[in-house]
Amino acid sequence: MTEITRVPLKPVGKGSLTKLWLGVLAAIGLGAVVAVSAAPINWNTIEVIEEVPPGSEGGKAKRLTIETLVEGTGPMAEVGQVVFVNYAGFLADGTQFDESQTIPWPAPGVFPAEGTPFPIEQGATVDGFFKGLQRVQKGGEYKLSIPSELGYGDVPRPGSPIPPGADLIFEMKVIDILSQADFEQGMAINQQAFEANRPAPPPGFGQ
Repeated sequence: MTEITRVPLKPVGKGSLTKLWLGVLAAIGLGAVVAVSAAPINWNTIEVIEEVPPGSEGGKAKRLTIETLVEGTGPMAEVGQVVFVNYAGFLADGTQFDESQTIPWPAPGVFPAEGTPFPIEQGATVDGFFKGLQRVQKGGEYKLSIPSELGYGDVPRPGSPIPPGADLIFEMKVIDILSQADFEQGMAINQQAFEANRPAPPPGFGQ
């Protein structure tokens, strides 16, 4: 399966946090990685985040929604933060196309032991996921339903397991929410750990 944070699914953004994130992933050898409201999330309810009007051919309006399955604690995540999430992505017919993976960080204990980190940054993920992340709390479990217009639209990238015009569903658990400063500090520590543990080149290498 292909992670939402990897080609062909993820449109890579140009923000500094995204660049730093991608750079650290390359350095540690992983290989190839709406408005914000202060109101609390209601227990076991479906919240409409955004409504997408019908297209030129008519039809019904679609909605970007998030259902709270288990209530989290603390403030909602905000733009500029990084959310560690365990997730699975499904098509409307129940076909799973994506899931989170555990990252073998070089410096254990700096970041959560599980969960895929997502920078809440415009362009770092599809719009529906970006907006949905702004409605989660630490420890919460959610079902995020994304209409195709806020997902990959009618022209997914070549090789994508997502067909054109597909609505998406993500079931996710929020492991932790970090500030940009804490995330960048953690990445720097992992970078140092990777460099310290990298095998030395053989004698005469590069000469």
